[in-house]
Amino acid sequence: MNGAAAILKALERQGVEIIFGHPGGTIMPTYDALYDSPIRHILVRHEQGGVHAATAYARASGKVGVVMATSGPGALNLVTGLQDALMDSTAVVAITGNVPQALIGTDAFQEADVVGITQPVTKHNVQIRNVNDIPRIIAEAFYIAATGRPGPVLVDVPKDVQLAEFNGSFDVEIDLPGYKPTYKGHPRQIERALEALEIAQKPVLMVGGGAQHAAPELIEFAEKTGIPVIPTLMGLGAFPGTHKQCLGMPGMHGSVAANRAIHHADVILAIGLRFDDRVTGKVSRFAPNAHTIIHVDIDPAEIGKLVNTHIPVVGDAKWVAGELAKGARPLKIGQWWEELNEWKTKHPFSYKPKPHLQSQEVIQAFWEATGGKAIVTSGVGQHQMFTAQFFKFDRPRSWINSGGLGTMGVGLPFAIGAALARPGELVIDFDGDGSFQMTLQELATVKKYNLPVKIVILNNGFLGMVRQWQDLFHARRYSEVYLADSNPDFAKLAEAYGIKGITLTDRAKLADAVREVLEHDGPVLLEARVYHEEGVFPMIPSGGAAEDMIIENPRETVEAGD
Repeated sequence: MNGAAAILKALERQGVEIIFGHPGGTIMPTYDALYDSPIRHILVRHEQGGVHAATAYARASGKVGVVMATSGPGALNLVTGLQDALMDSTAVVAITGNVPQALIGTDAFQEADVVGITQPVTKHNVQIRNVNDIPRIIAEAFYIAATGRPGPVLVDVPKDVQLAEFNGSFDVEIDLPGYKPTYKGHPRQIERALEALEIAQKPVLMVGGGAQHAAPELIEFAEKTGIPVIPTLMGLGAFPGTHKQCLGMPGMHGSVAANRAIHHADVILAIGLRFDDRVTGKVSRFAPNAHTIIHVDIDPAEIGKLVNTHIPVVGDAKWVAGELAKGARPLKIGQWWEELNEWKTKHPFSYKPKPHLQSQEVIQAFWEATGGKAIVTSGVGQHQMFTAQFFKFDRPRSWINSGGLGTMGVGLPFAIGAALARPGELVIDFDGDGSFQMTLQELATVKKYNLPVKIVILNNGFLGMVRQWQDLFHARRYSEVYLADSNPDFAKLAEAYGIKGITLTDRAKLADAVREVLEHDGPVLLEARVYHEEGVFPMIPSGGAAEDMIIENPRETVEAGD
């Protein structure tokens, strides 16, 4: 057995069933060994598509996603996806080939210092220099990626190591003295959290992406206490969006109720989130009335990093939420709920109907037709925010988007990864015409493996979110955002790949189009040509706070004479 075969054997022992990747010169020995391996390989058309697919596979399944690439340009094409996985705390292991060790540092063909380059965008990375270290390093990579705060790990393997004779053992023990994640929160800190909530008059529970695996415990705690719940963009689905205690997401394009609740809250319990700037706005003006902030996170570096924390709890969200649920008692917050329900009723997510088909009604139509029972991915932009607002997520791991890095182009490869992680489930990618074109070559991957993903392109002919900012903050100087004069016919493009394509322009045909998409046995792309001047509201301007929230499009308000 050579090193390449040992790599695959080590991956098999980690329970790997699927690898996303693209072959090339220095990783070719491992691809040769793959020929005899039971691991299924998914050939993507670009390495960035592969790492995004591995990310979605991890987030949809709860397992570790695996991607493989060759040296130089192949490995460097992973960088964006690795940073995306790092910021959204996703367990991914990347295996990259490299030139033989004797050539490292000589500017050999397709050589790059991938370990040095990816150090800032990975949780851990390592180059294997001794073939017999393969089982240990692979085992450590998976352990580091999946434990504590999950994140991407890169393992770089020079070609000579892949070709060397392997004489080591696969029975390895993981011993990492400097890496000991804390799972059980300190009992006294949990007691202090419950005591603070007991006397709170206006408490809220904020739930982030780090709590996706803690849904049952969160629901139990919330229902026992009666506390209002605010899931972040990454936390959608960790607490049911249709639950009567859910206020919707907070932040720049969050609900009025959620943002006002945080602004007026006296006690905030935050579980599995990192207080991103898109949630807090101007930190000095965030939650000005909160005398107690309780922050639960498995990563101690996140606690107090941005927001002053009064009761820190270092631990796993599921474990801590379970302990909180055990000690939970009903809170006396009836008057608080009266205030919250007034905001919910008066300011729901809504839109003013236009003569033209609108993004929001397309998304809402799919939500109603599916009953919300779908895994939904998106690219980045207005369509992402519209999806978060109008598709109510009731199940954990059902909403896969790029929150921290905001990576355009992730929607389609995310859908590929999700479909392979949970076969038999409905997967819908709501995408924008600008975002989709960054990775549209992955239509070939969809076709090759006949993945039954439903792609819905909300085509407004613009880089919509950029246009919205130019409209509001740059004197309507629409610089380099117009796409309609060069966009392809997306339905015909899908058909060129052998995928069913549908074009929708007429609102009267929306229900029929939704039905056709959902009933089609196989992949399908629906291009919905939507209103091009739509804005995502509510909106808190960058650097603003909840009291700066723009509830409705100011242009429409002025035009209506209000």
